[in-house]
Amino acid sequence: MTNEFPIKRIALFGSTGSVGTQALEVIAAHPDKFCAEILTARANDELLIEQALKFKPNIVVIGDERKYGNVKNALASSDIKVFAGDKALEEVAAMDCYDLMLAAIVGYAGLRPTLQAITNGKTVALANKETMVVAGDIIMEKAVENRVPIIPVDSEHSAIFQCLVGEGRNRIEKVILTASGGPFLGRKPNYLVNVKREHALQHPNWSMGVKISIDSATLMNKGLEMIEAKWLFNLKPEQVDVVIHPQSIIHSMVQFEDGSIKAQMGLPDMKLPIQYAMAFPRRIPNKFPRFDFQRATNLSFEEPDVKTFRNLVLAKEALFKGGNLPCVMNAANEIAVYAFVHNRINFLDMTDLIEKTMDKIPFIEKPSLEEYFESDGEARTFAADLIKL
Repeated sequence: MTNEFPIKRIALFGSTGSVGTQALEVIAAHPDKFCAEILTARANDELLIEQALKFKPNIVVIGDERKYGNVKNALASSDIKVFAGDKALEEVAAMDCYDLMLAAIVGYAGLRPTLQAITNGKTVALANKETMVVAGDIIMEKAVENRVPIIPVDSEHSAIFQCLVGEGRNRIEKVILTASGGPFLGRKPNYLVNVKREHALQHPNWSMGVKISIDSATLMNKGLEMIEAKWLFNLKPEQVDVVIHPQSIIHSMVQFEDGSIKAQMGLPDMKLPIQYAMAFPRRIPNKFPRFDFQRATNLSFEEPDVKTFRNLVLAKEALFKGGNLPCVMNAANEIAVYAFVHNRINFLDMTDLIEKTMDKIPFIEKPSLEEYFESDGEARTFAADLIKL
């Protein structure tokens, strides 16, 4: 039997990260539906080479130009084109040789390539929430202008997206993002002052990269997701809520104006929302483990502890005030996470650093794209100076 649909060519920006490697597992499981056309990595040249030899993409890009020679030499016997540097990431994103970009570059670095893909009319499966946090208004404006679908990959936003299929004429009252609470659920500041990187990386439910694991431990990840949800689903700040759900079975919910609530459920496995985004609008079979209601002993919910985890308060402030404040907050958070991971500051210092940066950088109500870039740079410089990075 022939394939009913043509093979979808995937440009995987951030192929060596947690989302990227899982996306390649999905591609490998469905070679009749997907192929890896472009693979990119920031600095992990060894894994990028290994992936390229296995999946034989048309193009690979290594962000760190110092590693270009390694990648080029390793792939010399193949027909794979090799490029390097941040500019190359943007140029490759603007090419016509792929059908869907899976935007999985971690942090602010994913913004420019994603913008290029949207400007070029490419469908984007978005796993990089910082892109929407930094410049969500401009991203969505460009997406509408170029009639580009943005399909969320984050489990929470994928859940909301799935709940909204077929509900186009029905008004949303609010969306409810679920949070596991991370590894420190129930802990108080006197405990958190002593935690180290290895403790913060021990997420109870999800297997994730370093940055998102730390963000989950501080609840900043949920704050970033609130801002992303506002832009993705055209919501007012007061329509975005968060509830702690330690089991991570309900991935998020939508409440409609009649009071009905839709929830998307499943075991905590990122391959499911990745596959959904890549295959959309189809659902395709897989061999992922299934949730068994007969073995589910308890699904519980509680309010976030915002007195202990103040990052969520800062994120809500950025959500409601808007302008360049989410961009500034995100930049300061990236510096804070870097400093914590490298043992330069302690766990609770991250929140203080973010708050001081948000207070210091001048507020711009309606920034241009260039002003977003400037705000990001100013915030990073200020935050790094505070901790002498």
